[in-house]
Amino acid sequence: MPASTNKKVLIRRFDREPLTGFVNPQAWQQPQGLEVLSQSGSIAVIPYEDVKIAFFVREFSEAPVAGRMFQTRPKMQGLWLRLHFKDGEVMDGLMPNNLLQVEPYGFTFLPPNATSNNQRVFVPRAAVTEVLVLGVVGAASAKKEKPPAKEQIGLFD
Repeated sequence: MPASTNKKVLIRRFDREPLTGFVNPQAWQQPQGLEVLSQSGSIAVIPYEDVKIAFFVREFSEAPVAGRMFQTRPKMQGLWLRLHFKDGEVMDGLMPNNLLQVEPYGFTFLPPNATSNNQRVFVPRAAVTEVLVLGVVGAASAKKEKPPAKEQIGLFD
């Protein structure tokens, strides 16, 4: 029996109640909005302008989302982001340091608290006023070769 490809998602919307459902990660971002299969079995397309944030979750729960900011510099590799929402809220995240993975409709990243119910987060471009890169974590720095000391003799020159 093949495994299900649908993922559990909790969508928080501006000025509306949260919506829980399932999405197909390969086809849920449509030009008109996010395509979601509700728990009652109906398919809806939610416009990007209405979506504040979509959490890919382990289990459905209405508990408040904790840990929106990194307390210290992240340890995993990637771009450390700070997102400023239209309603004034601020959230940190970590996304891959690969610009080919930037999506046309928004940003998918790892939330600060990796042990919480939230596995990944999607924020539409329409929901944010500013996205700042706070740092590049784990980037390989180019090592500069030091010139030999003047007092060092050259044996094999």
